Amino acid sequence: MTYRRISYAVWEITLKCNLACQHCGSRAGHTRANELSTAEALDLVKQMAEVGITEVTIIGGEAFLRPDWLEIAQAITKAGMLCGMTTGGYGITLDTARRMKEAGIGVVSVSVDGLEATHDRLRGKQGSWQWAFKTMSNLKEAGIPFGCNTQINRLSAPEFPQIYERIRDAGVFAWQIQLTVPMGNAADNGDILLQPYELLDIYPMIARVAERAKEEGVQIQPGNNIGYYGPYERLLRGGDAWSFWQGCSAGLSALGIEADGAIKGCPSLPTTAYTGGNIRDHSLRTIIEETEELRFNLEADTPKGTSHLWGFCKSCEFAELCRGGCSWTAHVFFDKRGNNPYCHHRALTQEKGGIRERVFLQRRADGNPFDNGEFALIEEPINTAWPENDPLHFTSDRIQWPEGWKEEPLVSSLVSSKSHSDK
Repeated sequence: MTYRRISYAVWEITLKCNLACQHCGSRAGHTRANELSTAEALDLVKQMAEVGITEVTIIGGEAFLRPDWLEIAQAITKAGMLCGMTTGGYGITLDTARRMKEAGIGVVSVSVDGLEATHDRLRGKQGSWQWAFKTMSNLKEAGIPFGCNTQINRLSAPEFPQIYERIRDAGVFAWQIQLTVPMGNAADNGDILLQPYELLDIYPMIARVAERAKEEGVQIQPGNNIGYYGPYERLLRGGDAWSFWQGCSAGLSALGIEADGAIKGCPSLPTTAYTGGNIRDHSLRTIIEETEELRFNLEADTPKGTSHLWGFCKSCEFAELCRGGCSWTAHVFFDKRGNNPYCHHRALTQEKGGIRERVFLQRRADGNPFDNGEFALIEEPINTAWPENDPLHFTSDRIQWPEGWKEEPLVSSLVSSKSHSDK
């Protein structure tokens, strides 16, 4: 039997979208020029089942804008795989939710990126926040379990605790969180990106919310660029002794599929650098087993597993385990993987050395789906005056805590050293 290593696929079934998000990595909006036909999509479903995939999440763009989306979802379910969906939620009526249930869609994640004004600003359409919550209500009535996903950036971060309260009250069972990185549209909106040094104030806030979520029965699901060996790592990743980051899983357990049949080891990775092939040219099995773009993590336990590291990550004590954190995050900042500026351990280590890290754009992205520019990294004394004309600069005093939260201390096992803004 062929060695099966990949169990989860995220499938962009169309790039067509009814929103225009400032942080959209795929620059979704219009249909791709050569999206898979229904017959090709259904054949791909069979191939996914044959290589051992057990769960498929359909995404867009906006998945339900593809006319045959429910036929695809039903085929995934009939092939014995769990079918999930991630959506912006703009336009999912109760009737649509019921048809999703009938097609076998077992779980849905709705994107919520702020309170109403911030969410609508980031998502490029008035009313998108209200529709997201209307969609959650419709999913609830249709009997489909749902969670939310949130991008954390300088616009959404101050509202993070209040976002949690809103989605908790809407009935989510889980909340996936991710830091916004400079891919696609976000590469053109660098002012909303958190600076590495701002993570010192971000993580105590995330930890406080995660602690409450755990008490209230909401699962926090950290995305691949959250955490890395800071004092809250186990809290954020599940709570037990083995809950910590163990390296990029692109091509190991995960697969990304673009609407035109391009195959990547992770749905977030840049298209140009990480596409192993197209299912119109090769079988899915061949692409997974033979292409270097899907095999670069297979040598994680050998000396070659850390040969790509550079900068801070190369000398870090967690290098062999971490392997530079999320490949997507590192690549879209520096146009190559192996040095990840979005690391809590790194920010804390630099703070102890009196250093602050900051990034700035030096080469713009070309404007294609899943593309990136290139940033430069500055190390400067921690007490350096912050650059002028930076109104979105995030500090802990900008956090909008719900009433009664601010006075509650984190439990003693979670307390970290004070951040710069508390000194």
